[in-house]
Amino acid sequence: MRTRLHHIGLIVLGVLLGVAISLNYSAVAQREAPKSLPIEELRAFTEVFGRVKSDYVDQVDDRKLITEAINGMLTGLDPHSAYLDQEAFKEMQVGTQGEFGGLGIEVGMEDGFVKVVAPIDDSPASRAGIKSGDLIVRLNDAAVKGMTLNDAVKRMRGKPNTQITLTIVRKGEAKPLVVTLTRAIIKIQSVKSKLLEPGYVYFRVTQFQEHTGEYLAREIERLFKANQGPMRGLVLDLRNDPGGLLNGAVAVSAAFLPQGSLVVYTDGRTDDAKMRLNANPEHYLRGRGKEDYVKRLPPELKTVPMVVLVNSGSASASEIVAGALQDHQRAVIMGQSTFGKGSVQTILPLNNNTAIKLTTARYFTPNGRSIQAKGIIPDILLDDGSSERGAALRLREADLTKHLIGDAKEEKPAPEASGRKFDFTPAPRPKDLDDKATRPEPGEIVSKDDYELNQAVAFLKTRSGAKTN
Repeated sequence: MRTRLHHIGLIVLGVLLGVAISLNYSAVAQREAPKSLPIEELRAFTEVFGRVKSDYVDQVDDRKLITEAINGMLTGLDPHSAYLDQEAFKEMQVGTQGEFGGLGIEVGMEDGFVKVVAPIDDSPASRAGIKSGDLIVRLNDAAVKGMTLNDAVKRMRGKPNTQITLTIVRKGEAKPLVVTLTRAIIKIQSVKSKLLEPGYVYFRVTQFQEHTGEYLAREIERLFKANQGPMRGLVLDLRNDPGGLLNGAVAVSAAFLPQGSLVVYTDGRTDDAKMRLNANPEHYLRGRGKEDYVKRLPPELKTVPMVVLVNSGSASASEIVAGALQDHQRAVIMGQSTFGKGSVQTILPLNNNTAIKLTTARYFTPNGRSIQAKGIIPDILLDDGSSERGAALRLREADLTKHLIGDAKEEKPAPEASGRKFDFTPAPRPKDLDDKATRPEPGEIVSKDDYELNQAVAFLKTRSGAKTN
């Protein structure tokens, strides 16, 4: 038996060495001082592998064992690194195009359970009242504990018009909530807009996708033409926007900033992870020969008074935009502190149509503030009503296990807001204002009872000298 285990171990060790080579281990090692492979740890791994092969109660396929080992290696790093099998890799590519079948929620892992980062607008999840911070503990009759995030996402996605039952634990609720959702084709309309009243326009970015910059530019042109008279105020709504593609964040920022302004920079261990992205076409246009849609936008877009709405569901690319506009003092940030996902995930395709999603860098705002686990602090804080509901909506990156700290060298204090002072006192949030009351009516973009939006417009009117209602 020991001879057989030793033989298996040697085979597996050879496989692992081959994998290391195929993943350019030697190329990575050349960037640092040469290091030897951890032979003792690899020997321990092969011994465990051999024991599972020989003694486990059921026979297990070699491929499954290796795949699970890779999964464990990556998920043990941080909440956002992951192994993407062929199906997950394909779904990820489809998702960035803005259409897929499922429930419409951005999720992460927390203590082995699926945690909701934000529901996507106009999706089955948002219509059913799924909230940021909800903990999904069962999918139909299957317990989530023990699943990988990819496994859970696969179960939630599926053919349109099929149903799935979620069991949800929500802070402030005495008992788990059981919700049955009907899957649908999730066509994410990443930009929505409305002329609120003459002189005041509203733009909502629900997620940063491949064409978000173009869609925003189109809506800006349309509403600026539709407005009668001078433009007095603009609201950019990034609430519950879970992020998306980096070039989309740069494009949205470039619409409101002078050309060449620094939007974000990244810092990591490799040269590829050190980037400085500016409001220049080469940093937001994907592909050569494309028209620069930002260039044709009305010039007053760079100066019209502007408010950016954020909350704890604003993550990643949303925080990049909010941080850039805040640091350049182009907009006033209003709402609640953001999620704090300031890490860069790079998709590294492998040679078998799979990939790894690996955290490779941290984001920093133009003034050098780390977003990771800290988020963007608004210039004007608004009550989100969570004080009466046990802070149920306050899920943030810092709440996730194994989250990265904001700086690679030391944990720094949370950043303060921009330091700007404004002569504006928000109206108290109505105590009877619940989520249902603030949902838009069918066919509407926003609700007339949207507290945060109403405060944003009231603030803009103080800047333009207009009277508030």
